[in-house]
Amino acid sequence: MNASARSILAYCRPGFESECAQELAARDAELATAGFARSQRDSGFVEFVFPDPAARARFAASVRWQDLVFARQLLQVGARIDGLPREDRLGLLMPAIRATGRRHRDAWIEAPDNDAARELAGLCRSLNNALIAAMKRESLIDAQSPTRLHVCLIDAQTAFVAEADIARSSGWPGGIPRLRFPSAAPSRSTLKLEEALLTLLDAGERERWLKPGMSAVDLGASPGGWTWQLVRRSISVTAVDNGPMDQGLIDSGLVTHLRADGFRYQPQDPVDWMVCDMVEQPRKVAARMAEWLADGWCRFAIFNLKLPMKKRYDEVCLCRTLVQETVSAAGKRVEWRARQLYHDREEITVFARVP
Repeated sequence: MNASARSILAYCRPGFESECAQELAARDAELATAGFARSQRDSGFVEFVFPDPAARARFAASVRWQDLVFARQLLQVGARIDGLPREDRLGLLMPAIRATGRRHRDAWIEAPDNDAARELAGLCRSLNNALIAAMKRESLIDAQSPTRLHVCLIDAQTAFVAEADIARSSGWPGGIPRLRFPSAAPSRSTLKLEEALLTLLDAGERERWLKPGMSAVDLGASPGGWTWQLVRRSISVTAVDNGPMDQGLIDSGLVTHLRADGFRYQPQDPVDWMVCDMVEQPRKVAARMAEWLADGWCRFAIFNLKLPMKKRYDEVCLCRTLVQETVSAAGKRVEWRARQLYHDREEITVFARVP
Protein backbone atom coordinates (compact mmCIF):
# COMPACT_ATOMS: atom_id res chain seq x y z
CA MET A 1 0.00 0.00 0.00
CA ASN A 2 1.21 3.50 -0.84
CA ALA A 3 2.50 5.19 2.32
CA SER A 4 0.24 8.16 1.61
CA ALA A 5 -2.80 5.90 2.09
CA ARG A 6 -2.30 6.51 5.80
CA SER A 7 -2.98 10.24 5.54
CA ILE A 8 -5.74 12.83 5.35
CA LEU A 9 -5.51 16.01 3.30
CA ALA A 10 -7.11 19.19 4.67
CA TYR A 11 -7.47 22.32 2.56
CA CYS A 12 -7.26 25.63 4.43
CA ARG A 13 -6.70 29.34 3.93
CA PRO A 14 -3.07 30.08 2.96
CA GLY A 15 -1.19 31.27 6.03
CA PHE A 16 -3.39 29.26 8.40
CA GLU A 17 -1.73 25.87 7.92
CA SER A 18 -0.43 25.95 11.50
CA GLU A 19 -3.91 26.54 12.94
CA CYS A 20 -5.39 23.81 10.76
CA ALA A 21 -2.65 21.41 11.88
CA GLN A 22 -3.22 22.32 15.54
CA GLU A 23 -6.92 21.64 15.22
CA LEU A 24 -6.36 18.27 13.56
CA ALA A 25 -3.76 17.40 16.22
CA ALA A 26 -6.24 18.25 18.98
CA ARG A 27 -8.82 15.88 17.47
CA ASP A 28 -6.11 13.26 16.99
CA ALA A 29 -5.17 13.52 20.68
CA GLU A 30 -8.81 13.04 21.73
CA LEU A 31 -9.01 9.87 19.63
CA ALA A 32 -5.48 8.62 20.45
CA THR A 33 -4.85 7.90 16.76
CA ALA A 34 -1.17 8.98 17.02
CA GLY A 35 -0.99 11.08 13.88
CA PHE A 36 1.23 14.02 12.96
CA ALA A 37 0.97 16.97 10.59
CA ARG A 38 3.03 17.87 7.55
CA SER A 39 2.54 21.44 6.39
CA GLN A 40 4.25 24.28 4.61
CA ARG A 41 3.30 27.91 5.16
CA ASP A 42 1.13 29.47 2.46
CA SER A 43 0.61 26.11 0.73
CA GLY A 44 -3.13 26.10 1.46
CA PHE A 45 -3.20 22.51 2.73
CA VAL A 46 -2.09 20.21 5.56
CA GLU A 47 -1.34 16.51 5.25
CA PHE A 48 -2.05 14.65 8.49
CA VAL A 49 -0.35 11.25 8.65
CA PHE A 50 -1.39 8.27 10.77
CA PRO A 51 0.61 5.21 11.80
CA ASP A 52 -1.65 2.82 9.89
CA PRO A 53 -4.85 2.75 7.80
CA ALA A 54 -6.94 1.61 10.79
CA ALA A 55 -6.00 4.74 12.75
CA ARG A 56 -6.91 6.90 9.79
CA ALA A 57 -10.23 5.13 9.38
CA ARG A 58 -11.04 5.71 13.05
CA PHE A 59 -10.20 9.41 12.70
CA ALA A 60 -12.20 9.78 9.47
CA ALA A 61 -15.23 8.11 11.04
CA SER A 62 -15.15 10.49 14.01
CA VAL A 63 -14.15 13.86 12.55
CA ARG A 64 -16.31 15.61 9.98
CA TRP A 65 -15.31 18.60 7.85
CA GLN A 66 -18.41 20.34 9.21
CA ASP A 67 -17.01 20.19 12.76
CA LEU A 68 -13.69 21.89 11.99
CA VAL A 69 -12.91 25.60 12.04
CA PHE A 70 -9.85 25.92 9.82
CA ALA A 71 -10.30 23.05 7.33
CA ARG A 72 -12.25 23.77 4.16
CA GLN A 73 -12.26 20.15 3.05
CA LEU A 74 -11.12 16.75 4.36
CA LEU A 75 -9.94 14.04 1.97
CA GLN A 76 -8.64 10.52 2.52
CA VAL A 77 -5.45 10.13 0.50
CA GLY A 78 -4.89 7.00 -1.55
CA ALA A 79 -1.56 7.88 -3.13
CA ARG A 80 0.89 10.66 -3.79
CA ILE A 81 2.29 10.73 -7.31
CA ASP A 82 5.48 12.59 -8.17
CA GLY A 83 6.91 13.21 -11.60
CA LEU A 84 3.69 13.47 -13.60
CA PRO A 85 4.83 13.68 -17.23
CA ARG A 86 3.58 16.74 -19.11
CA GLU A 87 2.64 14.66 -22.13
CA ASP A 88 0.64 11.94 -20.29
CA ARG A 89 -0.38 12.75 -16.72
CA LEU A 90 -3.32 10.33 -16.89
CA GLY A 91 -0.86 7.56 -17.65
CA LEU A 92 0.27 7.74 -14.01
CA LEU A 93 -3.01 8.85 -12.44
CA MET A 94 -5.23 6.09 -13.81
CA PRO A 95 -3.26 3.14 -12.35
CA ALA A 96 -3.48 4.77 -8.90
CA ILE A 97 -7.22 5.24 -9.34
CA ARG A 98 -7.70 1.66 -10.50
CA ALA A 99 -5.65 0.38 -7.56
CA THR A 100 -8.23 1.65 -5.08
CA GLY A 101 -10.74 -0.84 -6.47
CA ARG A 102 -13.50 1.73 -6.04
CA ARG A 103 -15.94 3.50 -8.29
CA HIS A 104 -16.95 7.10 -7.63
CA ARG A 105 -19.96 9.29 -8.29
CA ASP A 106 -17.80 12.10 -9.61
CA ALA A 107 -14.18 13.23 -9.94
CA TRP A 108 -12.64 16.63 -9.31
CA ILE A 109 -9.16 17.79 -10.21
CA GLU A 110 -8.30 20.84 -8.14
CA ALA A 111 -5.40 22.79 -6.67
CA PRO A 112 -5.05 24.22 -3.16
CA ASP A 113 -5.92 27.91 -2.77
CA ASN A 114 -2.42 29.36 -3.04
CA ASP A 115 -0.43 31.55 -5.44
CA ALA A 116 0.24 28.61 -7.78
CA ALA A 117 -3.45 27.73 -8.06
CA ARG A 118 -4.15 30.44 -10.64
CA GLU A 119 -1.45 29.02 -12.89
CA LEU A 120 -2.86 25.51 -12.46
CA ALA A 121 -6.52 26.43 -13.07
CA GLY A 122 -6.44 25.78 -16.81
CA LEU A 123 -4.61 22.49 -16.38
CA CYS A 124 -7.14 21.35 -13.75
CA ARG A 125 -10.07 22.07 -16.09
CA SER A 126 -8.63 20.33 -19.13
CA LEU A 127 -7.30 17.37 -17.18
CA ASN A 128 -10.61 16.97 -15.33
CA ASN A 129 -12.50 16.49 -18.59
CA ALA A 130 -9.99 13.89 -19.77
CA LEU A 131 -10.09 12.08 -16.43
CA ILE A 132 -13.89 11.81 -16.39
CA ALA A 133 -13.86 10.43 -19.92
CA ALA A 134 -11.18 7.86 -19.01
CA MET A 135 -13.03 6.78 -15.87
CA LYS A 136 -16.28 6.36 -17.79
CA ARG A 137 -14.52 4.17 -20.36
CA GLU A 138 -13.34 1.91 -17.55
CA SER A 139 -16.72 1.98 -15.72
CA LEU A 140 -15.18 3.76 -12.73
CA ILE A 141 -18.02 6.31 -12.53
CA ASP A 142 -21.08 5.11 -10.61
CA ALA A 143 -24.01 7.47 -10.01
CA GLN A 144 -24.91 5.52 -6.85
CA SER A 145 -21.47 5.69 -5.23
CA PRO A 146 -21.28 7.57 -1.91
CA THR A 147 -17.77 8.85 -2.70
CA ARG A 148 -16.15 11.43 -4.92
CA LEU A 149 -12.62 11.16 -6.33
CA HIS A 150 -10.31 14.14 -5.77
CA VAL A 151 -7.00 14.72 -7.51
CA CYS A 152 -5.15 17.54 -5.79
CA LEU A 153 -2.41 19.06 -7.94
CA ILE A 154 0.32 20.49 -5.72
CA ASP A 155 2.12 21.58 -8.87
CA ALA A 156 2.11 20.49 -12.49
CA GLN A 157 4.14 17.35 -11.70
CA THR A 158 2.81 16.35 -8.25
CA ALA A 159 -0.62 15.11 -7.18
CA PHE A 160 -2.47 13.52 -4.30
CA VAL A 161 -5.11 10.99 -5.35
CA ALA A 162 -7.80 11.05 -2.68
CA GLU A 163 -11.49 10.56 -2.04
CA ALA A 164 -14.26 12.05 0.06
CA ASP A 165 -17.50 10.75 1.49
CA ILE A 166 -19.94 13.10 -0.26
CA ALA A 167 -22.27 13.28 2.74
CA ARG A 168 -19.43 14.30 5.06
CA SER A 169 -17.51 16.69 2.80
CA SER A 170 -17.81 20.13 1.28
CA GLY A 171 -19.85 20.27 -1.90
CA TRP A 172 -17.61 22.93 -3.50
CA PRO A 173 -14.32 22.29 -5.33
CA GLY A 174 -11.50 23.28 -3.01
CA GLY A 175 -14.10 23.76 -0.30
CA ILE A 176 -14.72 27.26 -1.67
CA PRO A 177 -18.23 28.55 -2.50
CA ARG A 178 -17.81 30.83 -5.50
CA LEU A 179 -20.35 33.54 -4.67
CA ARG A 180 -21.12 36.49 -6.91
CA PHE A 181 -21.18 39.91 -5.29
CA PRO A 182 -24.75 41.28 -5.54
CA SER A 183 -24.53 44.76 -7.07
CA ALA A 184 -27.34 46.08 -4.83
CA ALA A 185 -25.47 45.22 -1.62
CA PRO A 186 -23.70 48.17 0.04
CA SER A 187 -20.43 46.36 0.83
CA ARG A 188 -18.52 43.19 0.00
CA SER A 189 -18.85 42.06 3.62
CA THR A 190 -22.30 40.83 2.56
CA LEU A 191 -20.56 37.76 1.09
CA LYS A 192 -19.37 36.72 4.57
CA LEU A 193 -22.91 36.38 5.87
CA GLU A 194 -24.12 34.73 2.68
CA GLU A 195 -21.34 32.13 2.91
CA ALA A 196 -21.98 31.66 6.64
CA LEU A 197 -25.64 30.90 6.00
CA LEU A 198 -24.69 28.44 3.23
CA THR A 199 -21.98 26.59 5.16
CA LEU A 200 -22.95 26.80 8.84
CA LEU A 201 -26.63 25.93 8.28
CA ASP A 202 -28.03 23.10 6.19
CA ALA A 203 -30.88 23.55 3.72
CA GLY A 204 -33.54 22.45 6.20
CA GLU A 205 -32.26 24.82 8.87
CA ARG A 206 -32.23 27.76 6.45
CA GLU A 207 -35.83 27.00 5.54
CA ARG A 208 -36.96 26.76 9.18
CA TRP A 209 -34.85 29.49 10.72
CA LEU A 210 -34.82 32.21 8.04
CA LYS A 211 -38.47 33.06 7.41
CA PRO A 212 -40.06 36.28 6.16
CA GLY A 213 -41.42 38.33 9.04
CA MET A 214 -38.70 37.35 11.50
CA SER A 215 -36.82 40.02 13.46
CA ALA A 216 -33.09 40.69 13.71
CA VAL A 217 -30.49 43.02 15.16
CA ASP A 218 -27.28 43.83 13.29
CA LEU A 219 -24.61 45.11 15.67
CA GLY A 220 -22.00 47.27 13.95
CA ALA A 221 -24.19 47.34 10.87
CA SER A 222 -22.82 50.27 8.81
CA PRO A 223 -23.03 50.49 5.85
CA GLY A 224 -25.33 47.44 5.78
CA GLY A 225 -23.68 44.49 4.05
CA TRP A 226 -24.98 41.98 6.60
CA THR A 227 -28.32 43.78 6.99
CA TRP A 228 -28.80 43.42 3.22
CA GLN A 229 -28.70 39.62 3.46
CA LEU A 230 -31.46 39.67 6.08
CA VAL A 231 -33.62 42.23 4.26
CA ARG A 232 -33.47 40.19 1.04
CA ARG A 233 -35.09 37.41 3.07
CA SER A 234 -37.84 39.82 4.24
CA ILE A 235 -36.54 39.92 7.81
CA SER A 236 -37.00 43.16 9.77
CA VAL A 237 -33.67 44.53 11.04
CA THR A 238 -32.67 46.95 13.75
CA ALA A 239 -29.31 48.21 12.47
CA VAL A 240 -27.15 49.42 15.37
CA ASP A 241 -24.18 51.60 14.42
CA ASN A 242 -23.05 55.20 14.85
CA GLY A 243 -22.06 55.19 11.18
CA PRO A 244 -24.36 55.77 8.18
CA MET A 245 -26.54 53.09 6.62
CA ASP A 246 -27.20 52.52 2.92
CA GLN A 247 -30.21 54.59 1.89
CA GLY A 248 -31.67 51.79 -0.18
CA LEU A 249 -31.90 49.62 2.93
CA ILE A 250 -33.61 52.41 4.87
CA ASP A 251 -36.07 52.88 2.01
CA SER A 252 -36.96 49.17 2.10
CA GLY A 253 -39.16 49.77 5.13
CA LEU A 254 -37.59 46.79 6.88
CA VAL A 255 -34.66 48.60 8.54
CA THR A 256 -34.62 50.77 11.65
CA HIS A 257 -31.29 52.53 12.10
CA LEU A 258 -30.22 53.27 15.67
CA ARG A 259 -27.10 55.36 16.19
CA ALA A 260 -25.79 53.50 19.23
CA ASP A 261 -22.86 51.45 20.53
CA GLY A 262 -23.22 47.77 19.68
CA PHE A 263 -21.54 46.79 22.94
CA ARG A 264 -24.15 48.68 24.97
CA TYR A 265 -27.35 48.19 22.99
CA GLN A 266 -29.99 45.88 24.46
CA PRO A 267 -33.25 45.04 22.65
CA GLN A 268 -36.52 45.86 24.38
CA ASP A 269 -37.91 42.51 23.25
CA PRO A 270 -36.16 39.29 22.19
CA VAL A 271 -35.45 38.91 18.47
CA ASP A 272 -34.99 35.89 16.25
CA TRP A 273 -31.51 36.78 14.96
CA MET A 274 -28.52 38.78 16.08
CA VAL A 275 -25.61 39.24 13.67
CA CYS A 276 -22.38 41.07 14.42
CA ASP A 277 -19.25 41.98 12.47
CA MET A 278 -17.72 44.54 14.86
CA VAL A 279 -13.99 45.13 14.82
CA GLU A 280 -12.82 44.50 18.38
CA GLN A 281 -10.75 42.08 20.43
CA PRO A 282 -12.19 38.57 19.99
CA ARG A 283 -12.75 37.90 23.69
CA LYS A 284 -14.63 41.17 24.10
CA VAL A 285 -16.90 40.24 21.19
CA ALA A 286 -17.33 36.69 22.51
CA ALA A 287 -18.31 38.00 25.96
CA ARG A 288 -20.95 40.28 24.43
CA MET A 289 -22.30 37.46 22.24
CA ALA A 290 -22.45 35.17 25.27
CA GLU A 291 -24.52 37.79 27.10
CA TRP A 292 -27.05 37.94 24.27
CA LEU A 293 -27.40 34.15 24.25
CA ALA A 294 -27.45 33.67 28.03
CA ASP A 295 -30.06 36.38 28.57
CA GLY A 296 -32.29 35.12 25.76
CA TRP A 297 -32.15 38.33 23.73
CA CYS A 298 -31.93 36.29 20.49
CA ARG A 299 -32.63 32.75 19.28
CA PHE A 300 -29.80 32.58 16.74
CA ALA A 301 -26.53 34.46 16.39
CA ILE A 302 -23.87 34.78 13.71
CA PHE A 303 -20.77 36.77 14.57
CA ASN A 304 -17.16 37.26 13.53
CA LEU A 305 -14.14 36.98 15.79
CA LYS A 306 -11.11 38.94 14.54
CA LEU A 307 -8.11 36.80 15.46
CA PRO A 308 -4.75 38.02 16.81
CA MET A 309 -1.52 37.58 14.87
CA LYS A 310 -0.26 34.84 17.21
CA LYS A 311 -1.86 31.89 19.01
CA ARG A 312 -4.95 32.12 16.83
CA TYR A 313 -6.12 28.57 17.45
CA ASP A 314 -5.73 29.07 21.21
CA GLU A 315 -7.82 32.27 20.97
CA VAL A 316 -10.62 30.39 19.22
CA CYS A 317 -10.64 27.79 22.00
CA LEU A 318 -10.68 30.49 24.69
CA CYS A 319 -13.59 32.32 23.05
CA ARG A 320 -15.59 29.14 22.69
CA THR A 321 -15.02 28.24 26.35
CA LEU A 322 -16.00 31.77 27.42
CA VAL A 323 -19.32 31.55 25.55
CA GLN A 324 -20.04 28.03 26.79
CA GLU A 325 -19.32 28.87 30.42
CA THR A 326 -21.37 32.07 30.38
CA VAL A 327 -24.38 30.35 28.86
CA SER A 328 -23.97 27.36 31.19
CA ALA A 329 -23.98 29.70 34.22
CA ALA A 330 -27.44 30.82 33.08
CA GLY A 331 -28.63 27.20 33.20
CA LYS A 332 -28.58 26.77 29.44
CA ARG A 333 -26.40 25.10 26.85
CA VAL A 334 -25.13 26.54 23.61
CA GLU A 335 -24.64 25.00 20.20
CA TRP A 336 -21.50 26.39 18.52
CA ARG A 337 -20.44 26.02 14.90
CA ALA A 338 -17.46 27.95 13.62
CA ARG A 339 -15.48 28.19 10.41
CA GLN A 340 -12.91 30.35 8.75
CA LEU A 341 -14.84 31.21 5.62
CA TYR A 342 -13.36 31.82 2.20
CA HIS A 343 -14.57 35.43 2.45
CA ASP A 344 -13.05 35.85 5.92
CA ARG A 345 -9.51 37.07 6.38
CA GLU A 346 -7.84 37.11 9.79
CA GLU A 347 -11.09 36.01 11.43
CA ILE A 348 -13.56 33.20 11.90
CA THR A 349 -17.35 33.21 11.70
CA VAL A 350 -19.50 31.58 14.38
CA PHE A 351 -23.12 30.41 14.40
CA ALA A 352 -24.51 29.89 17.90
CA ARG A 353 -27.89 29.15 19.39
CA VAL A 354 -29.39 28.04 22.66
CA PRO A 355 -31.62 25.04 21.83
